[in-house]
Amino acid sequence: MHQPLAKRIWDAIAEPFDGWLMAFLGGVFALSMLVLFSASNQSWHKIDNKIIYTLLSLVVMWVLAKARPQAVMNFAPPLYLLGVVLLIGVDLFGVIVNGSQRWLNLGIVRIQPSEIMKIALPMMLAWYFQVNETSLNWKHYVGAVILIAIPGVLVLKQPDLGTAVLIMGAGFFVLFFAGLSWKVIIGGLIAFASSLPIVWNMMHDYQRRRVLTLIDPMQDPLGDGYHIIQSMIAIGSGGPWGKGWLSGSQTHLDYIPERTTDFIFAVFSEEFGLLGNLTLLVLYLCIISRGMLITARAQTLYGRLLAGAITLSFFVYVFVNMGMVAGILPVVGVPLPFMSYGGTATVSLAVALGMLMSIGNRKR
Repeated sequence: MHQPLAKRIWDAIAEPFDGWLMAFLGGVFALSMLVLFSASNQSWHKIDNKIIYTLLSLVVMWVLAKARPQAVMNFAPPLYLLGVVLLIGVDLFGVIVNGSQRWLNLGIVRIQPSEIMKIALPMMLAWYFQVNETSLNWKHYVGAVILIAIPGVLVLKQPDLGTAVLIMGAGFFVLFFAGLSWKVIIGGLIAFASSLPIVWNMMHDYQRRRVLTLIDPMQDPLGDGYHIIQSMIAIGSGGPWGKGWLSGSQTHLDYIPERTTDFIFAVFSEEFGLLGNLTLLVLYLCIISRGMLITARAQTLYGRLLAGAITLSFFVYVFVNMGMVAGILPVVGVPLPFMSYGGTATVSLAVALGMLMSIGNRKR
């Protein structure tokens, strides 16, 4: 007996998606719509834009989830090369916004090439290790470090410490899943700790102020410490149950800066309290757990490395954003995945999760 046309269409649409991941993402999206409506002072314009970018992200996710990982893998080297060329273009001809040179004007559109590298670098490294799978030695790990350092240095020059950390972190996760020795990892951490005085002298003044403000935000409560102080007040005032939707005083009296983007978690905490935070954390934990399960089941080295890097990078997004809003990490421009308002970050995350689903689909 033939199935109804509507069911066949639905099955064709839903077939490449990972049901568990989509369920958890749907929960995050529902919470994001509630908190964005409140944080934006009930702006339907922002809600409409959020829906448009979410639908666009679903289309991108569907296309990539439908594709074979081996076919996508072939685009890794040219995509990485394109990203590096665009980053060099930013360094030479980039547009300066708020003191940072992060954008490249291509005439019809203005792009931020560092967003491309968040995906291009782990893809390139996974491809690199897949190609050399049968003959891996220490030279290949050195080559991988060079591949990580090139975009990392170019992004640091913009300067964009937050994005550079995310890009190089994604590269390190690939090295970790590729079997990098714990002795090398521990030695690298010791070397990094030893180089902190040099790193401190190389940092820009505003970056040093962020670190000092993290240690004692009250030393400049109306300047650099303002963001952290107000967000911590909002989180604490939410209590166990929150003040209620649309009832956050810190939010609606305009005390929380960047409340629809980087600091949206402070708004959420104030209005939904500890219970809401635990709900959101459980949803994120489920997404990360599902990603690690896909990583463990991946059939190829490329799939395992890329899936692991995507999953742990997603964890870093969540950890860094919540950490900076709670005052335990310096303030850097890292959005909260699928909660913060912003089209570029949403689409780039959708690209990553689409590839993750593609890798998961290959076990069927």
